[in-house]
Amino acid sequence: MPLISPMTRSERRRSYSFRPSSVTASWPLAATPTPTVPTQDTPGLPRVLLIGDSISIGYTLPARALLKGKVNLHRIPTNGGPTTRGLASLEEWLGQGKWDVIHFNWGLHDLKYMNPKGGLDLAGKQQVPPDPYDKNLRELVRRLRASGARLIWASTTPVPAGAAGRIRGDAAKYNAIARKIMAESGVAINDLYAFALPRLKDIQQPRNVHFSPAGSKALAEQVAAAILKALAAPTTPPATAPAGKGQE
Repeated sequence: MPLISPMTRSERRRSYSFRPSSVTASWPLAATPTPTVPTQDTPGLPRVLLIGDSISIGYTLPARALLKGKVNLHRIPTNGGPTTRGLASLEEWLGQGKWDVIHFNWGLHDLKYMNPKGGLDLAGKQQVPPDPYDKNLRELVRRLRASGARLIWASTTPVPAGAAGRIRGDAAKYNAIARKIMAESGVAINDLYAFALPRLKDIQQPRNVHFSPAGSKALAEQVAAAILKALAAPTTPPATAPAGKGQE
């Protein structure tokens, strides 16, 4: 069993208790829209869940605005972190309600290097190396398939040169692992990596994995389009997720 990745202090401040039995209007709503605060469902609209890290937090509100009147767009109430956090928290995040689509990603927190004090440091150790990432992601896909929702994998966005605690090129390596798993499992891919890569200078912060507000909005457009496409697609029986690395 992989060790569960601890939250950083800043992530703890952004997190709050998630109550699976209170997925809809019973939660208090924020006066000012906040990505991690639950939104109220509009009856009759499909329910969609975003799972991801701070990149997905950045595109949650613009995606919600684009999908207003078409979709009830929810997200997990915290930074999804690495796959180890996903394994520990997924059932809590899914709750008791029915999801029509789940758009998900893990990667940027798996590939980062950290020192023993929890700081970003290339002299430290990678939080979840490629082999455990493969194993963890396979298990997460298996659990997500069991939810009955239509799944969309969002590829991990690029790591630019000079980003703290991360190595340029690692996102592509982790995406290759994920792409194989999604192909085996019949999961649709929203290739945010391919979308962002040629326009990083325009949409991503310098030497930082995070995006500008305009960049987050651009990602949101891709996310909204992928969700609507998934909802419009014919329903197909769930594919069986691969049980272990290398299984065909």
